Amino acid sequence: MRVMVLVKATKDSEAGIMPSTELFEAMGKFNEELVNAGIMRAGDGLKPSSQGKRVAFDGPDRRVIDGPFAQTNELVAGYWLWEVKDMAEAVEWVKRCPNPMPGPSEIEIRPFYEMADFAEAMTPEVSELHDRTSEKLASR
Repeated sequence: MRVMVLVKATKDSEAGIMPSTELFEAMGKFNEELVNAGIMRAGDGLKPSSQGKRVAFDGPDRRVIDGPFAQTNELVAGYWLWEVKDMAEAVEWVKRCPNPMPGPSEIEIRPFYEMADFAEAMTPEVSELHDRTSEKLASR
């Protein structure tokens, strides 16, 4: 089961306050444990939303919105991509994680859709397109 593990933003992360050396070290050790266990596939921190943009879609129209964005607790400050056997395993790993922020924080775990979830909409052409794209990504 693939899951996206989202480190939610806080006022500190949105202000661009960098983690302490101790937190970098603790997170580095945690990431190493995840890699050694075969769980972690990717992960990174994100800069504050003040350095980001959103593109709003309305039919054929597109509108670019400059950050910062409101509702800090709705924003993401970092992420991991994990491969776990089930949601319970993902929860257990998150519970072992060092607190990613200097104060209170939250981490959200969301499962990915798998191709089987789209079986009703899947045509042979769409399946072939997906397979070609996946092969190109895997070869990088």
